[in-house]
Amino acid sequence: MRNVFEAILECGHDEDFFPVETEEFIATEAPAGSRAKLDVMADRVKKGLPLWHDEDRSDYSGLTGAVRPRN
Repeated sequence: MRNVFEAILECGHDEDFFPVETEEFIATEAPAGSRAKLDVMADRVKKGLPLWHDEDRSDYSGLTGAVRPRN
């Protein structure tokens, strides 16, 4: 496939797609924007689950980040 139009012709489109909540659809504590959150969301898409869970972490409270000293 060279472009999106060829991909649609070959694979179809998702116009009629509706995500389904299964027992695999669980909330994550991964913070927004983190590699872990992106991995969870990619996995949800691959499994046909909804992208957003109502109980996903919605803030950054209680998290600490790495601090690099200035040179």
